[in-house]
Amino acid sequence: MSDEFYRMKRLPPYVIAEVNAMRAQARSGGEDIIDLGMGNPDLPPPEHVIEKLVEVARKPDAHGYSASRGIPGLRRAQANYYARRFGVDVDPETEVVVTMGSKEGLASLATAITAPGDVVLAPNPSYPIHTFGFIIAGATIRAVPTTPDEHYWESLDRAIAFTVPRPSILVVNYPSNPTAETVDLAFYERLVAWARENKVWVLSDLAYSELYFDGKPTVSILQVPGAKDVAIEFTSLSKTYSMAGWRMGFAVGNAKLIAAMTRVKSYLDYGAFTPIQAAACAALNGPQDIVEKNRQLYHKRRDVLVESFGRAGWDIPAPPASMFAWAPLPPASRHLGSLEFSKQLLTHAKVAVAPGVGYGENGEGFVRIAMVENEQRLRQAARNVKRYLQSMGVNTPGKAAG
Repeated sequence: MSDEFYRMKRLPPYVIAEVNAMRAQARSGGEDIIDLGMGNPDLPPPEHVIEKLVEVARKPDAHGYSASRGIPGLRRAQANYYARRFGVDVDPETEVVVTMGSKEGLASLATAITAPGDVVLAPNPSYPIHTFGFIIAGATIRAVPTTPDEHYWESLDRAIAFTVPRPSILVVNYPSNPTAETVDLAFYERLVAWARENKVWVLSDLAYSELYFDGKPTVSILQVPGAKDVAIEFTSLSKTYSMAGWRMGFAVGNAKLIAAMTRVKSYLDYGAFTPIQAAACAALNGPQDIVEKNRQLYHKRRDVLVESFGRAGWDIPAPPASMFAWAPLPPASRHLGSLEFSKQLLTHAKVAVAPGVGYGENGEGFVRIAMVENEQRLRQAARNVKRYLQSMGVNTPGKAAG
């Protein structure tokens, strides 16, 4: 009897868990850790959404099995969101399925459409599920860049020309987690044309659709005419409505992919708790002022983070979208690598960040900083970082970092 299971051999230790364990230990010892590591929203969901959850949960008939692919009203609400936000028509019956967050959706689709040995193109660095969802399903990953420049297209063409078997799936994620990079509609137009020509399915993760800044709304791949022939897109209520723990997401697009995913899900789960699905309808159909309010709040946090950390001696590019900043290690710390730097930052500055190498080897040299603490705490983090950098002999600009 083997003591090592097949799929476990293909899953490396979760690097980010190392820092998470250190953070938990420090907190249990009474230390005040400013946690900018996990993208866990600190804001509450809209009040009317919570009220709908409570209202439906009080109904005696709301506690049985729900619908695996999502209750009809919720699938309609998501179709209406696509029409309202992107001008895209989708059929709630055949082109929408409800998922337990976009993470479960991607994993279920990977199970449905990949066979052992299939080659999947996925960005590096990327959110772990974009690679490991397929690795668990038995596929092989070929990395492509995350930055959407000409090098990206060259990498796609090389992958098609020289990979055996030919890649059958491409994962894209913009705004990117972790890099926060964004794309325009011209990028998706070129991508859809490339996918059609090369017979590749495109899986787009649009989890950060509403967290955009500087008045530049994100775009959907489904806005491209004919995109539904090759593409499926995942969205989530986690960040848009601060409902991360509710695990509510969607897959929308190609009917063949939706049908395959729906069939697999019907074996794996009975769908989310019905009151949560009803509350999700309230979020999508109700007043949307909370979305703009949250966007402005993250925008302000972004500006405070960039400004205060900059004055502390750590230059961080301003992310154009998402709730993350992708920060190159301060020059004096580059020799440490992202994991050791993250550990030292936690120990000496009491600030938790996520090491970039946890998102793929090309994430080395960076850390991901989540904007999940208020402005006052971000300024406090900057003061702590300044002291840490000064202890390393870094000359920091300005007199204060707060």
